[in-house]
Amino acid sequence: MASAVPTPYPVPADEPLRLRDLERHAAIGLSSDPHFERLVDLAASLFGTPIVAISLVEAERQWFLASRGLGGVCETPRSSAFCAHAIAGDGVMVVPDACLDERFSANPLVVGEPGIRFYAGAPLRSSNGHNLGTLCVIDLQPRPPLTATQQQQLQWLADLVMRELELRRLTLHCPITGLPIRRAFLEIGEREWLRARSDHLPLALLCFDFDDFRRINQRWGHRAGDRVLMDFADLVRGFKREQDYAGRLGDGEFGLLLINTSLDQAMAVAEALRTATAHLPGVHTHSDVTLHISGGLSSLAPEDRSFDDLLQRADRALQLAKGNGRNQIACLLERD
Repeated sequence: MASAVPTPYPVPADEPLRLRDLERHAAIGLSSDPHFERLVDLAASLFGTPIVAISLVEAERQWFLASRGLGGVCETPRSSAFCAHAIAGDGVMVVPDACLDERFSANPLVVGEPGIRFYAGAPLRSSNGHNLGTLCVIDLQPRPPLTATQQQQLQWLADLVMRELELRRLTLHCPITGLPIRRAFLEIGEREWLRARSDHLPLALLCFDFDDFRRINQRWGHRAGDRVLMDFADLVRGFKREQDYAGRLGDGEFGLLLINTSLDQAMAVAEALRTATAHLPGVHTHSDVTLHISGGLSSLAPEDRSFDDLLQRADRALQLAKGNGRNQIACLLERD
């Protein structure tokens, strides 16, 4: 008798970054809409399968953003998810008959309801290069493998799903700088704060603001000011690693969350960013104006009750830097 325990799923080499990327798309729990529903219906019509799903694979479950033929089921454990195997590959994964595949022959979704036999899943690959989930088509009868053309068609549909997810993510980004807005920054900050606290890892936050940014707008106009903001956002992207998170918190105020980074390392990044800002080009380059930023730095403290405690402390450090003459980085710890 076959064991009822499915073969363990492979974990992608980029798993930590993949999970962060999934979080930062803010798609889990997102209500489906006609855009996703039409893509699911199109896949069902094109491939003639009774089950189609847009699956997003989290750490311990797969969650269905939209589906057909699942009877209202919105998630399954990752341990039994075919998609958990599909995201570990580079292209479309096809299983002609799950009963004949040692990875799935004992899977509860095969030996029990709904009785999956055929599966084909195309990865939802983000702009950062991580597979967040799949668009999959499923049948309860074995089928021949998909042709190369059919695999391409399924991947094209998956790419359309991913494009829709990317467009939704961009609604939480500043249209000028392309960085996340304050609301998104606070949400991800809380997630990273909880992760750092749970994993006993360091977490540093830098809040920084342009010194007298209003002078740029008043002297050369808002177009020049927008150019400065765009150039500065590009500069920040050059200093952060993929796991770090940067956002625009206000008119000239930005935040940079440095993941698994000590206070000394964070201070080195802050000082390098402050120095580089003074060399940013612009219409002001040949004038008496030089861009400067002030920054406030802090790190996760045992007494913190939420990310907001860390944010408020970094903001107090920023006000201290401004009060002490600007163009500097101030640091505050909980005991301060």
